[in-house]
Amino acid sequence: MASDTGEGHSRIAGDGLRAALEGRYRRYRKLRLTDGEMATLLLAPVLTYLFVISYYPIIDTVWTSLHTNALLPARETEFVGLENYSSVLSSSSFWNAFTVTMIYTFVSVPIEMVIGLGLALLINRDFWGRYVAQAAILFPWALPTIINARIWAWLFHGEYGVINDMLVRAGILSQPFPFLSHPDVALGSMLFVTIWKTSSFVALILLAGLQSIPSHLYEAARIDGASVFRQFWSITLPLLKPVILVALIFRTLPAFQAFGLPYGLTGGGPGESTTTLVLWAHQHTFNNLEFGEGAAAATVITLIAMAICVIYVVTLYEPEVR
Repeated sequence: MASDTGEGHSRIAGDGLRAALEGRYRRYRKLRLTDGEMATLLLAPVLTYLFVISYYPIIDTVWTSLHTNALLPARETEFVGLENYSSVLSSSSFWNAFTVTMIYTFVSVPIEMVIGLGLALLINRDFWGRYVAQAAILFPWALPTIINARIWAWLFHGEYGVINDMLVRAGILSQPFPFLSHPDVALGSMLFVTIWKTSSFVALILLAGLQSIPSHLYEAARIDGASVFRQFWSITLPLLKPVILVALIFRTLPAFQAFGLPYGLTGGGPGESTTTLVLWAHQHTFNNLEFGEGAAAATVITLIAMAICVIYVVTLYEPEVR
């Protein structure tokens, strides 16, 4: 009897929900909107938000790059065409920053991919404390970049840094070494910090890809006598390519647009040995009040980053793997 009563209540609730949905659908149809018009109506708030937050700043940056004194209300704005771009591209300091950025990006990202893949393969195995290990490796990535930079600036300090103290005590160095103030070593120190920080982020992305690979593929390969290396080369890497593409894009763009780490760790010094493109654009814009040239530099940086992403997609994208 109680069961019949419960079923009756469930049936009544289901009929009520169906009636409510049908009534809402009829009200929508009374608007006499087609499916395309309804989709446009629903997407309009999102597109408006994207335009205000993303597209308008991009358009305004391009407009500013074609003018001089565009953001200085006390001066008259003047259209100068591509003059700001010419000034930026003819600057030796810009090309130095470009070189630093390319070294920073294309040295750190491949090393991060290799270390991240190794970490992902390790923590993908079933062992005691697996989830604790997964949480632990994310700690460096979870640290805000500017805090991470200031911590390592103290660790690398030439007089009272912990790293110098440890190396001197171990007999590796006879005296403290100025890691962050030596022009030949500062960039290498910055690379070490960014690899330490972001390898765990790459590992997290690749771990998600590894866990999506069906286990029966490895079982079939083992039955066929495939070695561990053969399984990795013929199963893991091909099926991981789409995830590797995502990880590459997610790491290359922030690396190419690095600002917080060089700003907080070295300030771009000594000299311009660690000045990245975005840091150069920031300094040129706000220190020299050259807003037109700063906007031109930002536009050039964006175009280069887009070109790198296109190269990645063309090289690694394989729709048949998906």
